[in-house]
Amino acid sequence: MKRRFPSFIRNIVFSLLVIGLLALALGGYIGTLSRLALTPIVAAQTWVSRQYKGFEDFITAPRDVTVIRQQNANLEAENAHLQAQIVELQQQLSEYKILAALLDFARAHPEHQYLGATVIGRDISPFLHYVIINRGSDDGLRRGMPIVTQKGLAGRVAQVTAKSARVELVTDPSIKVNVRVQPSRSEAVLTGSITGDVSLEQIPQDAKVNPGDLILTSGLGGNYPPNIIVGQVTSVRSQEYALFQNASVQPVTDFSELEIVLVITNFNPIDIEPLLPATETP
Repeated sequence: MKRRFPSFIRNIVFSLLVIGLLALALGGYIGTLSRLALTPIVAAQTWVSRQYKGFEDFITAPRDVTVIRQQNANLEAENAHLQAQIVELQQQLSEYKILAALLDFARAHPEHQYLGATVIGRDISPFLHYVIINRGSDDGLRRGMPIVTQKGLAGRVAQVTAKSARVELVTDPSIKVNVRVQPSRSEAVLTGSITGDVSLEQIPQDAKVNPGDLILTSGLGGNYPPNIIVGQVTSVRSQEYALFQNASVQPVTDFSELEIVLVITNFNPIDIEPLLPATETP
């Protein structure tokens, strides 16, 4: 009995401790005690962590700034490259649309032979209206060849070098184009002006010409092939005792956006001036 009694007591004491701990745990006292015990330790760990993080940031900050600057420079360079690609693609799309329209024009007028040319220069004078194209005598261009766009007549070749040519536009005051007004089929002469305005002259007084009528080349005079659209009548001016009517014209070609043109290479202008009766000067 003396040997078993101490062991029995220990078991009872251990059981009471276990029961007591369970009772404290069930009562929520152990969580509170553990929080009270751990709060100083957690606070100390937090303070140490913050100090270490601050020290680490202080040491690595210059390197991070350099990396960020390099990354920013790389992103800016990539963005500039992408912007350049977008502009190039937009330009290619615009050129593709123009070329497709020029091809449609050539198909609609299969009686002509065409040579494509790019506008490489523009008139800077307020009194002349011309462009420079990148085709010349080496490409078979000759003076007087008509120039057209995807919409209609633009002008004619005025001067030629080996690699380039100067094109007088229909807005130039030196150009006169014999035209026909549709649907009345009345003959008239289209002329440019210093201001760039285009008008119809020598319209017969009895001709029925109205705003919206189309103007096409007639082929008279031998300077342009027939049936190429030039513009549209915007207004008509008629005086009761005048011999002719006049009209204002809106060209079909937007000369401010002229980029690519077609040269009609199989048309040979005919000079009929020697056949016309001489006019006497007073």
